[in-house]
Amino acid sequence: MSSQSKERAARTAVVLGGTSGIGKEIVKSLAEKGMTVYLSGRTSETAQKAAAEIGRGTTGLAVDLSEPESIAGSLAAIGPVDYLVIPAIERDANTIADYNIARATRLVTLKLVGYAESIHALRDRFTPDAAIVLFGGLAMQRPYPGSTTVSTVNGGVVGLVNSLTTELAPVRINAVHPGIIGDSPYWEGKDNSNIISRTPLGRLVTMQEIVNSVEFLLENTGVNGVNLAMDGGWLLK
Repeated sequence: MSSQSKERAARTAVVLGGTSGIGKEIVKSLAEKGMTVYLSGRTSETAQKAAAEIGRGTTGLAVDLSEPESIAGSLAAIGPVDYLVIPAIERDANTIADYNIARATRLVTLKLVGYAESIHALRDRFTPDAAIVLFGGLAMQRPYPGSTTVSTVNGGVVGLVNSLTTELAPVRINAVHPGIIGDSPYWEGKDNSNIISRTPLGRLVTMQEIVNSVEFLLENTGVNGVNLAMDGGWLLK
């Protein structure tokens, strides 16, 4: 085992929202590198089921980011943290014409207050060279009908990164902002031809490419305060 591999294997990572989709793929990749990984789901059952499927000593925790008062207690058992990744999301198609206040409030709370409170709860346990990666999304720059809340909170993630880069120093914080992920459970099987035709890459990004971008932001110690668009160049057309 190389010295870099040994160093990775000694690290502890926390992935909030790791029971399915991109979050689960991130957990798998970090666990395969030998890290101690905690993943969260909204219920203990879903978290423990995902942890058992991944194996490699992964631990499942029940953490509901839409209930921020409960987050500190839910994370209390975790020791020192090297990496924190928060891909947790709730999709909300919520038009102004038919505005659902409860759904909007839940998403805003989850994405902005929940993300911030998770960082606050773990702050005293971050190692000196710890790194955080948040998840936003390109709906903030490519809105669509019903994306008002989604677009707004993804813009808020940019604000979190910008402010916390200074406040958390020397801990690094960055964010990934995916476009449409072609092989994700949500998008796979949908007609994405219109988006593909506007993407210079000629295809949609993959889940593995998103995982690779997260690991780059975690491990490259010179990258800080970056909001990384992962869209194959979609924003250029």
